[in-house]
Amino acid sequence: MGWQVIAAPFFMLILVQDIMTPQLQGNRVFLRQPKQGDLEKRLFYGRDAEIVRMFGGNTQDMPPLSVEEASKLHSLNEQNHRAQFALGFYDHSKLGKGLGQEVTRLVLGYAFGELHLHRVDLRVLAYNVRAIHCYQECGFTIEGKERESAYVDGKWHDDLIMAILAHEFISQPL
Repeated sequence: MGWQVIAAPFFMLILVQDIMTPQLQGNRVFLRQPKQGDLEKRLFYGRDAEIVRMFGGNTQDMPPLSVEEASKLHSLNEQNHRAQFALGFYDHSKLGKGLGQEVTRLVLGYAFGELHLHRVDLRVLAYNVRAIHCYQECGFTIEGKERESAYVDGKWHDDLIMAILAHEFISQPL
C-alpha cells in the first residue's frame, strides 16, 4: 500500500504516498516498489563519510547504519497538493553520472502528471553543490535559506529550501 521506500542497489529514493505504487522507467534507472532484499542491499553500502556529510550527518562519530534509519519516510500533503522530495545515492561510484537528474525528472513527471501535485519541495545543505546543481537542472528554484540550521561535524551550516511548481516543470524543454 503506497510508496514507502523505492530502492535499488546503489540509491534510495524516499517519498510517501497513499495510492498504488507506480513503476517508473528511465534510460538508466528503474524505480519500483520495495522488494525483499532491498533493505539488506542498502545496509550493505553502509556509510561513506562524504555522502553522510552531504546528508548533514556527523562524520566524526558514525555508528553503524540501523534498519530504522535506512527506512526513513518523507511526506505527501494531499490537501495542499504538495510533497517533499529526498534522494540519496549511497554508492560513491554512482555520483556525478547524471543519475540523480534522471531519477528526479521521473519522480517529478509522476508527481505532476499522475498525482496532479502543485508543488514539490526539498531542503538541501548549502555546501552540497552537486545536489543543488542537479535540482536546478531539473527546474527547482532556491526559495530561501535557513541560516545555521544544520550542525555538521562541529560547525553550523545553512539549508537551502528549493521547490518546483507544476507549471514550471511542464513548461521545461525535454
